Amino acid sequence: MQEFMLLQILIGFSFLATAIPKPENDHKPRVINKEPNSEEHYVNSQHNPAYDHEVFLGEEAKTFDQLTPEESTRRLGIIVDKIDKDNDGYVTGEELKDWILYSQRRYIRNNIEHQWKSHNPEEKEKLPWTEYLAMVYGDMDEQEAENHEKSKDNTFSYAAMLKKDRRRWTAADLDGDDALTKEEFAAFLHVEEADHTKDIVVLETMEDIDKDGDGKISLSEYIGDVYDGAEGEEEPEWVKNEKEQFSMYRDKDGDGFLDLEEVKTWIIPADFDHAEAESRHLIFEADTDADQKLTKDEILKKYDIFVGSQATDFGEALTRHDEF
Repeated sequence: MQEFMLLQILIGFSFLATAIPKPENDHKPRVINKEPNSEEHYVNSQHNPAYDHEVFLGEEAKTFDQLTPEESTRRLGIIVDKIDKDNDGYVTGEELKDWILYSQRRYIRNNIEHQWKSHNPEEKEKLPWTEYLAMVYGDMDEQEAENHEKSKDNTFSYAAMLKKDRRRWTAADLDGDDALTKEEFAAFLHVEEADHTKDIVVLETMEDIDKDGDGKISLSEYIGDVYDGAEGEEEPEWVKNEKEQFSMYRDKDGDGFLDLEEVKTWIIPADFDHAEAESRHLIFEADTDADQKLTKDEILKKYDIFVGSQATDFGEALTRHDEF
């Protein structure tokens, strides 16, 4: 359960928009899992497939909902045949893990290609910061953003976003020439994927949750980032669980706060393999005969779980016409 929640944390990292950013689209990671539509992942110890569907599909859930169960099952069957590389009629944990990694990397590759062409239409070898700044933020320059950073109007959101983008850009720029190659631009977009930019995720998470700016995250800040219950309202079970996680596992030194290193251990655990965790989760949910591998029939019977997982590229593969 804990590993699966960490998987969602990692998958939940937001990516940069292709157009001029809107104030409400601050591309920040959401590092605590709030239940979608107040539905818990496990209700009375029973798995709730709507959780996977909404968490992983997001807006794509609406597209998937337009498919009939028969059509979604048919399309999932085609994907199962691709996952079963040795054609032995079984999907093993390793095959499922490989497919999840493939799906994730395909999304990242496609996203990078799209963003690079959008921001570098002339297909130059490098994209200078000045060009990116003008394209995304228009007339706002860095000095103006600095002046407005602490204001309370809409300019604040743009200024904060520009500041984050500038920091990401500098971290991704390995040769320090203030212009990014396609590879460096990939690290700028997906800071969590490159070793030299991963720490940016930690800094952004800290800044996002640390409301009083004291350089550490209190329990109230940790919970308050995703839950703001009305006075007198009973806390959901998942909130109680998160409080226990904070005290028992997140706060390593027991001082009541999370410092930078504790946040890093939390959101970028060194020994966590998200693809393997998701593979185990899916097998656990669909393996009716408990042989630690899945038949096509077992998968199709649980299609509602799989279309809400990374195994189907968060459901997008089911609506991609060229796959079928």
